[in-house]
Amino acid sequence: MPEHRLDPKDYRTLSVIVPVYNERATVAEVIRRARASRVPLVVDLIVVDDASTDGTDKVLAALADSSVRVVTHEKNLGKGAAIRTALEFAHGDLLLIQDADLEYDPEDWPRLLGPVLKGKAAVVYGSRFTGERKNMLPLHWFGNRILALVTNILYASTLSDMETCYKLFDRRVLENMVLRSNRFDFEPEVTAKVLRRGYRIYEVPISYAGREIDQGKKITWRDGFGALSALVRYRFTKSY
Repeated sequence: MPEHRLDPKDYRTLSVIVPVYNERATVAEVIRRARASRVPLVVDLIVVDDASTDGTDKVLAALADSSVRVVTHEKNLGKGAAIRTALEFAHGDLLLIQDADLEYDPEDWPRLLGPVLKGKAAVVYGSRFTGERKNMLPLHWFGNRILALVTNILYASTLSDMETCYKLFDRRVLENMVLRSNRFDFEPEVTAKVLRRGYRIYEVPISYAGREIDQGKKITWRDGFGALSALVRYRFTKSY
């Protein structure tokens, strides 16, 4: 592992990045749960509305305050682009990604923070395959397992869930890291670059309530092929 001073006293603020696209029905509840989450840090939420068309913008306008910053894309660019935009505004000592669809519950934040606040890790992923969960669609289950396997083979890791939304970083891990992905290929890109920098990723079990397609699930089998391509590409690129 690269030299990195992991002192819990270093951490005072947590920036939570929430990419949003057409989540009018759930985003207010996600923000409510985020505000209610009990963590020993000052939390600021950066919500990026990726040009929603279902009225999400009106919901977010009513929720914005000193603890919730709302940034809007004029055109839909994808989840990765929304995260990259949020990183420009995130100034916390720790950075966490939170989806806006209620598949992931902010009640799990203390689990994710535990290894970092104990000085055991600089990067923590929440695994959907080791905790309580509502079973995901069979195709998504199979695709996630394949992508985790390929990640482990290419990068000598032992991850059970590379595609998880819940990724927590000491902000120094991402310093000077150039991220280019616009869509769901953000997940393999950031994972590949973190592993190539020599960090071991700590996994903790999280709860998971997967959505069905008719409930607004956006990721498709095409994104799986994109993720696979990204894993191979970033394994051999010089920049990380």
